[in-house]
Amino acid sequence: MIDVSVKQDLREMAKRLQNLRGSLDLDLKQEMIANYEEKMTAPDFWDDNDRAQSTISELNAVKSVVEQYERLTASQDDLQTMLELAEEEEDEALEADIASSVQELVRNVSEFELQLLLNQPYDKLNAILELHPGAGGTESQDWGQMLYRMYTRWAEKHGFKVEVLDYLPGDEAGIKSVTILVKGYNAYGYLKAEKGVHRLVRISPFDSSGRRHTSFVSCDIMPEIQDDIEIEIRSEDLKIDTYRASGAGGQHINKTESAIRITHIPSGIVVACQTQRSQIQNRESAMTMLRSKLYERKIEEQEKQLAEIRGEQSDIAWGSQIRSYVFHPYSMVKDHRTSVETGNVGAVMDGDLDAFIDGYLRSQIRSEQA
Repeated sequence: MIDVSVKQDLREMAKRLQNLRGSLDLDLKQEMIANYEEKMTAPDFWDDNDRAQSTISELNAVKSVVEQYERLTASQDDLQTMLELAEEEEDEALEADIASSVQELVRNVSEFELQLLLNQPYDKLNAILELHPGAGGTESQDWGQMLYRMYTRWAEKHGFKVEVLDYLPGDEAGIKSVTILVKGYNAYGYLKAEKGVHRLVRISPFDSSGRRHTSFVSCDIMPEIQDDIEIEIRSEDLKIDTYRASGAGGQHINKTESAIRITHIPSGIVVACQTQRSQIQNRESAMTMLRSKLYERKIEEQEKQLAEIRGEQSDIAWGSQIRSYVFHPYSMVKDHRTSVETGNVGAVMDGDLDAFIDGYLRSQIRSEQA
């Protein structure tokens, strides 16, 4: 006999999908698809390659939403039919398959809902991720390297591409800083949940006395802002330095002064890029990073003004960690903003961050609705 909870889950999925249909405005999205496809048939469509690629990306994004919704709806309908058949025939094997498939549907609907939460204008953009270890020397620098690996693994699992923009190795181990570009649709929308200070508690492998250490690494996330978003940068406000690249090694490290460091004098923002093949390419990447930082600062200033209007207080001090990773005396990773936690530290360090990202994004929606 079909478990009551399975029937309840299936009814809940039907209700959630019906609610999503109302908010998605599928008729409008079908019109958008038709308009994009009509643009692509124009003789001059490929005259501007960047604009053409942008149009294709937008088309694929809208199509993906419609197709995912249709797949989920079809799956829900099929499972409802199978459930009725299993009850008529009292087929235990079929009942087990249905229970498993319903749980998969629950996961897929939740993931689809999460994607729909990423509706801010910059959520769809690539993300620039920077890691900066705090005080603590080798211990903190090693923690920075571990987080670098964690985010790289997360990106790979989600089909995002990772490009290293700047890499400064630690003196003995780990990193002094690293900047990566995570490329893919909604990369920033997901990774903005990771912005803040990450705290590690463990027995230090660098302490011969085997004492417990606490380390901090700051993670900064920005959308990759391209030329089509207007950010005024005057040449007289820039100080540009060149230097020889240094890093973890490899073919991208060269002997010439191809690395670029740009200081934006009015804001004090400094960006650097050393991993491209030429000084010109490094300069272009550094300017993209600068635009992104200036845009992010603009967003933060707007949010700060809104918080002041609402009378909210926000502590952005170095010690105000968003998440703690405890390796000893017990195993736990806990997000202090949402209280989402897990004891499977190994999975988290291998890039299993979805529960934390999901929890943060949903909490933001709830706070906006409150």
